[in-house]
Formats: sequence, C-alpha cells, structure tokens
Amino acid sequence: MNVFETSRCNVRHLKIEDASFIFELTNTPEWLQFIGDRGIRNITDAENYIINGPMSSYEKYGHGLYKIILKSTAEAIGICGIIKRDTLEDKDIGFALLPEYTGNGYAYEMAAATLQHAKKELGVKRIVAITLPANIRSINLLTKLGLVYEKMISFPDKEEVLMLFASQ
Repeated sequence: MNVFETSRCNVRHLKIEDASFIFELTNTPEWLQFIGDRGIRNITDAENYIINGPMSSYEKYGHGLYKIILKSTAEAIGICGIIKRDTLEDKDIGFALLPEYTGNGYAYEMAAATLQHAKKELGVKRIVAITLPANIRSINLLTKLGLVYEKMISFPDKEEVLMLFASQ
C-alpha cells in the first residue's frame, strides 16, 4: 500500500524483504561519501537497519524513510522520508537514490512530495535538512525546494560539521 505517490513513483513502507535493496543503496559510493557508513556489510545488517530505523520510526512517530518505486518498471530506486533524530529539535527530510537514477528529476519530485506529505498529512510545521558542505547536489536541491540555510551544526561525538537548512 502506498504512503503517497507522484506521477512517476509510488512511495511505500520499507519491509524486511527490502534488505537486498537497502544493502545495495547504503553501500553506493554516494551514500558512503555524503551520508556515511552505516556498517551494513550483509543482508542481516540491512534487515537490522530496516527494523531499527524505518520500521521503528513508523511505529514510534507514524513516519520514517520510505521506499521509492518507479511506476513504469516497479523497480526500487531510492528512499525518502521524514526522520525524527534525537540530535535535532525539528524533524528532517532525508533522501537518497541509486546512482543510476540521479539526474532525472526523481530526487526533486520525491523530496517535494515528501515535504507536501509531511505538512498536509503529518502536520509538520517546520522541516529541516542537514548535509555536508561538499554535497553540492543536495544543497542545490534543498534550495530549489525552498529550504534556507540557517547555520553550521555538529552532533555530539561526531567530527563532521553539517549545514542546517530549514523550511520557512
């Protein structure tokens, strides 16, 4: 069952059966460079990521990261959703695509639909996004979505400094 859809994609909850897809996505060079190594080395690790991440978030908050599926081919191409992190006051938007699907407008399409869903269906007033300063594609997408750079932040016990963007 779809959480929401766009003209080209369906958006559904991640399930244990999506472990091989999550394994592939979280080990792409782009994910590792810009999101970070989540220690997903095998299918069991991917299953645990789904259980302890998205599935736990659905139960606790009523939302989380979802699987993006192309309507035309039924292929999983990425994830998107709204995340509540302990380290941020506001909920934030997250998205990632398999490399072969970047550059086709899917990221913007899905991120815009995710923001709309968060505001209309989930009642989220303010949405933030975080990204590394080197992730120019993400920065451009966040700006195109209407999010505005606010400040640099870092999380406890982490060396990296991130850019924080927010909806207005």
